Amino acid sequence: MSELLSLTARQILAAYADGSLSPRDYMQAIIDRVEAVEPKVAALWLYRPEEALAEAEAATERWAKGAPKGPLDGLPVTVKEMIATKGDPVPNGTAASDLTPAEDDAPAAARLREDGAIFFAKTTAPDFGMLSSGLSSFHKLSRNPWDLSQNPGGSSAGAGAAGAAGFGPVHMGTDIGGSIRIPAGWCGLFGFKATQGRVPVYPHFPGRCHGPMTRCVDDALVVMPSLARPDWRDATSVPPETLDWNVPPATVRGKKLGLLLDAGCGLPVDKDVRAAIVAAAERFAAEGAEIVEIKPFMTQELLESLVSFWQARFWAKISDMTPERRTRILPFILEWAAGGKELDGAAVAVAFENTISIRDAAARALHGFDAILSPVNPTSSFPAELAMPNNDPRHAMEHIGFTMPWNMGDQPACSIHCGMTSTGIPVGLQIAANRFDDLGVLGLARAFEDWTGAITEWPDL
Repeated sequence: MSELLSLTARQILAAYADGSLSPRDYMQAIIDRVEAVEPKVAALWLYRPEEALAEAEAATERWAKGAPKGPLDGLPVTVKEMIATKGDPVPNGTAASDLTPAEDDAPAAARLREDGAIFFAKTTAPDFGMLSSGLSSFHKLSRNPWDLSQNPGGSSAGAGAAGAAGFGPVHMGTDIGGSIRIPAGWCGLFGFKATQGRVPVYPHFPGRCHGPMTRCVDDALVVMPSLARPDWRDATSVPPETLDWNVPPATVRGKKLGLLLDAGCGLPVDKDVRAAIVAAAERFAAEGAEIVEIKPFMTQELLESLVSFWQARFWAKISDMTPERRTRILPFILEWAAGGKELDGAAVAVAFENTISIRDAAARALHGFDAILSPVNPTSSFPAELAMPNNDPRHAMEHIGFTMPWNMGDQPACSIHCGMTSTGIPVGLQIAANRFDDLGVLGLARAFEDWTGAITEWPDL
């Protein structure tokens, strides 16, 4: 891999400013890498190298004049295809899409574009973002660069694969039950889901977040000032704050951290994953943190109730499609969604009420703690061709027990690399904190990365 592709976002922008690197040359390095590797990982959609080079040339001229468009001028960024970009279809990963072009950029895309980022490609997602997988009826099958036979995770599958494959420093994902953190964990990336509403989202929905997936914590810090700017379209957004996103590593001495090793629902934690998370907690303890192992706050009943709500909502969404169009949806998704077909109104109302119960449980679990440490994924990755880790539509969401509660509770949470399984797949440590303590999550992540070091040896594809 080119040495240029090892640079962080901050290093790239500093090199643009001092003239030691041009956006044109950096964009060409990205293109060379994509053309060499993309056929193996299938991370991208709407890849536009010619347009990207033209934008990079314009950014090069602006930097040479000392007049960049914004703080991210000329920085290549990929955007998950479910995040609308003006003039481009939003297929939602499914062949059932009508491919209507978006009229406007979604908030995250708008803010990045305003600050000069170059969208050289969109990244793939599975049908309707409902899988933790790179399997799609519309896109090619995305694969994990650490092991091409394995899944990158999802639903930000292409973003995870692109980040691990070396396609630049910043990849935008979406997350409603773990879809940033899950692929970040299995691909060795840093993935950040801010407090609900901190990064405006449109269309908005309970738990839905947009956020960065990057090779190191600092790359995410570089783009957060852009992403956190307000957008009137998100009626759930929090009041804008002037935050200093250049977060230093936290001083952990005296902090009280919960350690959650059992989600209380879904799949059990693999031995390799548990060992990596315990080792991470021990490192925090060695630096002076108080570690308290906590009992599960989720239950299988709560997980299944949430899934019932999602099934009912999704079935209602697709029920007005023509039979022919519906058959284009991935069969696994159709079988899963059918679980919502027979639910009556009372059952759906109870399922929705239980999303509030999850919110309450998440808040209670964090009460008295600065943060909670846990696995992101309970298991290692799984074969690329499968839809889900257990590949059973009747129990499709059994792997989101650690990640989903923080979506329902609106808390900030991240995935940071903390080790490898015996099969060579990265393990993600999740750090979650109380609502609005986004900087606390990032500070703890920076401290952990300082102690252990970010990944320097990425897959050689």
